[in-house]
Amino acid sequence: MNPSDVEQMRRPLRRDARESRDKLISAAQAEFAAQGVDASLEKIARDAGVSIGTLYRHFPTRLDLLMAALRPRLQEFVDGANVALEMGDPWDAFVAYLENLFAVQAGDRGFNDFLSRRFPGNDETEHIHDVMCQEIETVLVRAQAAGKARPDITLADIVNLIWSNGRIIDATSAKAPTAWRRQLHLMLDAYRAERAHPIPEPPMTDAQLYDAMVHLSKTK
Repeated sequence: MNPSDVEQMRRPLRRDARESRDKLISAAQAEFAAQGVDASLEKIARDAGVSIGTLYRHFPTRLDLLMAALRPRLQEFVDGANVALEMGDPWDAFVAYLENLFAVQAGDRGFNDFLSRRFPGNDETEHIHDVMCQEIETVLVRAQAAGKARPDITLADIVNLIWSNGRIIDATSAKAPTAWRRQLHLMLDAYRAERAHPIPEPPMTDAQLYDAMVHLSKTK
């Protein structure tokens, strides 16, 4: 890399380039929210009023565009998650964390898809997923240690719940957009320690869970 290349990287985008980028992000937010992460990039470019080549100049991969589009949703999730993590009652914190997660999931199919999948090889998405998983385990373990949540629940069980909720959202969002809350609270009732009964199937291992999330990203 020569000095002129470095200077070009440091130089702010021209006004017209910034406007094109902003239009692409706005169009991507609408299209990913409506259609999920596999939304047409060509349609996003058309909606933004630019060529597909311009889209790829700003965002070389679909994942680059997705992450730029999801930043407000991710911040919305982080803000709610922080509130839940600071709650004193372990069960209330567990419930509040999942309610916040599922509320953001329900409002955006792109975020819904992002939650359900893993994108190996991308440091940013891997970090975000790792942090989410650690937070889920934190609120879950606290609730279990307090005797409020059944002791045999694992992270994989919560991710399975996220997958299930994603299908419920797909089926009900147009006619009953808050139906997911009933299903969540039915499951939360089943997660209470006093409801525990032996389960004939063991939980998925961490490796099985990761592979399943990667598989979802490869089959779409």
